[in-house]
Amino acid sequence: MVQSGGSVTLSDVAREAGVSVATASRALNGSSRTVRPDLSARVAAAARRLDYAPNAQAQAMARGATTMVGLIVHDIADPYFSAIAAGVSRAADDAGLLVMLSNTLGRPEQELRYLKALRAQRGRAAILVGSQRTDRDHSAAVSSEVAAFEHAGGRVVAISQARLPVDTIVIENAAGAGALARKLAEMGHSRFGVLAGPSDLLTARDRHRGFQRGAVDAGCAPPIAVHGAFTRDGGHSAMAQLLDSGCQIDCVFAVNDVMAVGAIAACRDRGLQLPKDLAIAGFDDIATLRDITPSLTTVRLPLTELGKQAMELVTAPPGTAPKRSRVKGTVVIRDSTPAHR
Repeated sequence: MVQSGGSVTLSDVAREAGVSVATASRALNGSSRTVRPDLSARVAAAARRLDYAPNAQAQAMARGATTMVGLIVHDIADPYFSAIAAGVSRAADDAGLLVMLSNTLGRPEQELRYLKALRAQRGRAAILVGSQRTDRDHSAAVSSEVAAFEHAGGRVVAISQARLPVDTIVIENAAGAGALARKLAEMGHSRFGVLAGPSDLLTARDRHRGFQRGAVDAGCAPPIAVHGAFTRDGGHSAMAQLLDSGCQIDCVFAVNDVMAVGAIAACRDRGLQLPKDLAIAGFDDIATLRDITPSLTTVRLPLTELGKQAMELVTAPPGTAPKRSRVKGTVVIRDSTPAHR
């Protein structure tokens, strides 16, 4: 009598089903060699009776890849990435795939490390989520590792700038920020400050530049910018610097929502009444931040849908050239930016 659970081997299943180990392996591990339907049914029934869990490495050898998809993000503590991860996970479950989450903590070298580890484990695909950086050497290293991953039979998809030779969902950051600036100018705001994020992060740079162009196109003076980390604390610190500078501003744009939350806290620390004394806007429309006071004006991105789209690219047949899918943001005006006349 074979014990159920982790002690059950493929040989046990083959013996229970009355077939060879090779036949049991082909039936359970997805080999391209066909197994007669009656034998396949006997093997499956035996595996169920014995509570057999197929070996992932054996499946990888049979198929050329596991069912594992690596999701590599910059910071899972940031609601932007957790919302995208939710979309990826739901779509992966529908496709019968497993998601392994890797958090780089914003360190570029970790992205390479996780890609290499996933390739070594014969991962089915990798989804890279997060901004590219201005570091060309790092981009070249990632491109090289992507090529090695795909040569090994995997797929790579990115939600980022279109700088890698892979299917990429490109967010139109500059266009969304420009539209926000023009809308705020139309509402009467004219003296802008920008919490611009890290200077080497392309998403932050594109949103900063897009907002600046939009403001100038609307007849306003170029915004005053302060750089800081792409985090709540980064927004708090950058807002404090902006207030300490003594510049005359009536509206502040933070290049993401979590920086905007930090900015709101910094203003309250200084005794400012928002939005009476100062208007504040963000970018992303993080669902978990919609209940803050005052409610935050922002640029909405369909974050969960982006995750779903990325998984659809993973499971779609590969094309002859990388696909580029562009996603526009939608300006959402809330209480944090009242009309200013």
